Amino acid sequence: MGDADEVAGWPPPEVREVISHRLAAAAAEMTTAALSRIAEQHPWFADLDAEHRSSITLVARAGIDGFLEWYAAGGRTAAPAAIFDAAPRALARRITLDQTVDLVRTTIDTVEDRIGELPEDEQTPLRTGILRYSREVAFAAARVYARAAEVRGAWDARLEALVVDAVIRGEADESVVSRASTLGWASPPAIAVVIGSAPAEPGRAVELIRLIAARHSLDLLAAPQGDRLVLLIGGQLGSTDELMGQVRDFAVQFGRGPVVVGPIVADLAEAVRSARAALSGLRSARAWPDAPRPVAAEDLLPERALSGDGHARRTLADNLYRPIVAAGRDLADTLASFFDSGGSIEATARAQYVHPNTVRYRLRRIHELTGYSPLDPRDGYALRLALTLGRLLG
Repeated sequence: MGDADEVAGWPPPEVREVISHRLAAAAAEMTTAALSRIAEQHPWFADLDAEHRSSITLVARAGIDGFLEWYAAGGRTAAPAAIFDAAPRALARRITLDQTVDLVRTTIDTVEDRIGELPEDEQTPLRTGILRYSREVAFAAARVYARAAEVRGAWDARLEALVVDAVIRGEADESVVSRASTLGWASPPAIAVVIGSAPAEPGRAVELIRLIAARHSLDLLAAPQGDRLVLLIGGQLGSTDELMGQVRDFAVQFGRGPVVVGPIVADLAEAVRSARAALSGLRSARAWPDAPRPVAAEDLLPERALSGDGHARRTLADNLYRPIVAAGRDLADTLASFFDSGGSIEATARAQYVHPNTVRYRLRRIHELTGYSPLDPRDGYALRLALTLGRLLG
């Protein structure tokens, strides 16, 4: 054993035993000095409650005792990672890795100060030993926090999936809001749901989407659900056009096929409405092969209505047909005649016995009332369907 110690750079066992015994007598004093120095140098220590300060005391004392035992045995005792067994797992959630490094460094500095009081011939091997020990402790701390991060990440992913699933199923109550808050969801002033097909590596895609969403100052909850990927986006979303521009930046991270953006709503409880529209749009988007990517669920109202979406049918009737009728029967009759005339203003004017400029005025008025222009093929498709649905629904 002596030869092995010599090769490793350790003093003989009997020398190490004497030195360790001498320092062990001052272990309590070194622990007190280390904690005093931690409190003086690191403001975060004062913010801890008594329970966590007590846990840090245990870690500091375990570190000092562990070093002395480890040194006396020539590095052949339990690994330095064992010092973290003295504290509860909750401590890793209360103090950060940087703060743990502060704790270890300050404790090591305190021990080194005491080493400086020993005879010169004993200081060099002790300083070499504590350098090795502190390196092992640093590696051990990194492993502790890495494992904690893995566990926390897995738990967060499950909780995030539960929140997203509750929104999709229409069960977003106060408990769901509470769960979302634990994930850092800050109850943003506007929310929208985005749904598309899941990519081959959804986990990697979600992380990339998080980075892009962060650049836009957006909150994000995301979860794959079978063959689709669901996102809850929150923040100062502004208009639908602004939101579509933001989603366009990360739409490529979805799998192939349409990416549908639900309408903007006020809070997580109302996100059910946005999710319902996005899901309906995803199911019916194949009926519009040339749809943009991403596409707003509101732009898919005709396809959604034809696929059996009652909300889309009522939206077309309420938001398009009724405002036109409320403004005067002349507008509705002119619009119907315009479609029946194949989109010809002159033919519509003859059928209505009015001047072509009157037809143009009425068509502009319809655009102002609904936001849909009869002169645009896509808008005209929605308006024609709205006329039919409005009549059917009375």
